[in-house]
This record gives sequence, structure tokens and C-alpha cells, in this order.
Amino acid sequence: MTDRGLRRLAAGTLLAAFQGTTAPSWVLRELADGLGGVTLFGFNVESSDQVSALTAQLKSAGEAVISLDEEGGDVTRLAYHVGSPYPGNAALGAVDDTDLTRRVYRAIGAELATCGINLDMAPDADVNTADDNPVIGTRSFGNDAALVARHTVAAVEGLQSVNVAACVKHFPGHGATRVDSHLALPVVDVTLDLLRERELVPFRAAIAAGAKSIMTAHVAVPVLTGATPATLSPAALTTLLREELGYSGVVVTDALDMHAITEGYGLAGGAVRTLAAGSDLLCLGPEPAHEDITRVIDEIVAATRDGRLPVSRLEDAAARVAELRAWFGSGPACGLEPGRVGLDAARRAVRLSGSAAPLVDPFVVEVDTPPTIAVGEVPWGLALPGAETVRVKPEEADPAALLAQADGRSLVVVVKDAHRYPGSRELVSAVVAARPDTVVVEMGLPIWRPNGAVYLATYGAARANAQAAVELLTA
Repeated sequence: MTDRGLRRLAAGTLLAAFQGTTAPSWVLRELADGLGGVTLFGFNVESSDQVSALTAQLKSAGEAVISLDEEGGDVTRLAYHVGSPYPGNAALGAVDDTDLTRRVYRAIGAELATCGINLDMAPDADVNTADDNPVIGTRSFGNDAALVARHTVAAVEGLQSVNVAACVKHFPGHGATRVDSHLALPVVDVTLDLLRERELVPFRAAIAAGAKSIMTAHVAVPVLTGATPATLSPAALTTLLREELGYSGVVVTDALDMHAITEGYGLAGGAVRTLAAGSDLLCLGPEPAHEDITRVIDEIVAATRDGRLPVSRLEDAAARVAELRAWFGSGPACGLEPGRVGLDAARRAVRLSGSAAPLVDPFVVEVDTPPTIAVGEVPWGLALPGAETVRVKPEEADPAALLAQADGRSLVVVVKDAHRYPGSRELVSAVVAARPDTVVVEMGLPIWRPNGAVYLATYGAARANAQAAVELLTA
């Protein structure tokens, strides 16, 4: 094989990212030279029209896989600057209506298709069994494997009904972790029997439903992968996923610039190892620049020369991606679906415990919660009309001063995953002890609640969740 042909095969495995709202010239050149595609992030998005123009520009340069994370809920790219109009998986799991989940994901897929995006890195199929999981949480449908499986199938069917490929994540399961793989390597220390009975159930169902792609997890499963991340493990990606579960679609990596990979293996080294393990498309993440991507391509080529990576592995990956691209073009053109399915779903998900009195000159205290890397700086909060709203850091807040500001007024305290933040719990508990009539709105997982307060759980912090909560409080 010529050097040029080998480089094209190597480049074809990569999903690059770039800064800005138009494609840099180097991205267009690399697409013409065989680059597999791109992954878009919030910093690439200004509006639907702008994204449509961007994807048209990318596709004019080559046969691009154009992907992003559009899960609904907290993780959104199209609505990164305003918050998603769709609730996330936790809300959909709380409602537990698979037809609703299918409709929500069809609507998400329709928006993506209209913008020229053909692969959605969703749904999250993790069974969230660790309450203090720092990276999954409301991104999961729940902590029951059967529930997660049936909603994963509905989400796959919804997306793929409009010819947007689903990418079911994070194989073989990221729900039992207490470490964020963006920052370090999590360990899922379970038996193979438990892995099969819990973590793998949604993936097995997704495969049966025809999921076009599956995303790897940067987690170590000692009984399966030893100390190696699953993304780099032949035992996980070939023996388990390909052979035992019979998956023949495209395997996509989670972002390789995450610390769980780069700190142990480096970006280029991780790229070679995951290809050898069985991956087909490598999401490089938002950090690598053009020179880094060039080094990754060169290292993949070098690995085929020195025997670390068979050329046949690149050829297999190219064949699977080519089949996926052919599927992209096999369906009818899709327009946006009518209706307000996202808001309807959020309304059905919200849960109110206790009886909230009519609001009088409301004072809203939003307890600040640091964003996770997966979510980013997506805005969240209650946006209660006519209310005075303050956002406070729990370690800096003075409960007495807040109570003084709220004197004679309705008091609403908004938290996000309070169970994970002792400072949030202490602040809310102090306020509620003095004002038992406080309304506490939890916009994360409703795992902890203070004694005595009216408690409203939204199961997510998307714009749709907030609107549903406001409607309930002002009805």
C-alpha cells in the first residue's frame, strides 16, 4: 500500500474538533485527504442556520461523519448557550413511558438532521448505581437495568427513525463509578456475572435494536480489562463486544484527550492502542490542535509499519464507517417535528412533595454547583417570573443574611445534586430550619431532601425542566 493510501486509512479513523463557528482551512484539507469526520462542541454553535452552513461546508470537502453530544437535559450542544428544550434521561426514566422517550429522541434527531448532523453521541445507557457518580447522574435513565434498557432502545429507535445514527454509551458501563474519567481512570470493580446482569443489559438491548454505533468508556474493569481502560482493551472491545455480544456496527471512542487516556498512554499512543483493541472511529476531543492530529495520524501509520497495528484493522474500520455513511443517505429527508414534546415530557417528570402556598413577592436563592466537564457551562436555574433571584456559593453564603432578605416573602431555594455537595446540604438545612415553608427545588437527582420543606424534583436542569417547575409553582 502506498504511503498516501495508508495515511488516508489512518486519517479515516479520526473525528477531529476545531475552534470557531466556521471550518478552518486545515479541517477542509484533511477531510479532502480522508479524515473520518468531526465532532462539534458548544463553541462551534451560534444558531441552527449557522450550524447548517457549517455542516454543508464540511460535507463539501469530503464524506464527513459529523457528530456531537446531544443527549437532551444537561448535556446539549445545539442549545449550549440557552439550555435544552428537552429533558434528559433521568426525567424520561422517571416518567417511564417508552413512547414518550422515542418521541423526544425523534424530535432531537429531527433537529440534528435539519442541521446536517448525522451521528448523535447519545443515548447514555449507563445504569447509574453510584449515587455520587460525578459524571453520569441525570444523564442516565435510572438505576434499574431493565428500565435503562427499554428506554435506551426507545431512544435508539427515535434517533434512527430520522436517519441520525445513535451512539450508545459508555461501554461496558460507567454508572458504578465515583471518578470522572475526564480527570482520572475510574474503576468498576464488579464480577463478570454482575457486569452481564446489570451494566451490559442496556447494551445488549441496543444491539438487538440495531444501534449503529457504540461508544467506549475510559473505565477499568479489573475482572475484564485489568488496569487498562476498556477503550484500550481487546478483552472489552473484541472479546466481549464483538464476539460475545455479537456487535458488528461502528465502535466510537470517548474523547481520547481525557486524562484517563492521555496521562497513561498519551494521545497518539492511546489512538494506536484503541484501534488495535477494536475501535473504528476515534473521537479526539476538543483539546488537540491540527499538529496533534497530524502526530496521531503519523503514529498510526508508524504502528502499521512496525507491527503494533495490522493494516487489516484499519481496513475493517474503514469498511464499517463506509457502511455507516451509506446508511446516512438511505432515508428520506427529515423536517422538524411539530409540537412541544420536550416541555410535555418535562411536565410529566416533575414531582412535588408537600403543598406549596401561592407565591408572594418570591425570593429565589440558587445554590451554585460547579459544572462537570461533560456538561460544560450550560446555563441553568429556575427563572421564576417576577422574582428576585440571587446565586450564592454555599461556602460563602450567610444563611442569616439570606433569611433577612426573604423576610415576609416566599422563599425558594434551588439546588443541583445537593446529595453530592455537603456545603449545599448544610446551607439548605439551615435555611429550612428557620423557614419550614421554604420550597426546595432539586434540579439534579432527588436523592437528598431536607426535613420539613416543600420539595420539588425536576430530574434535570434543562430549560424544559425549569419551565415545568415554574408552571407548577405559579399555577
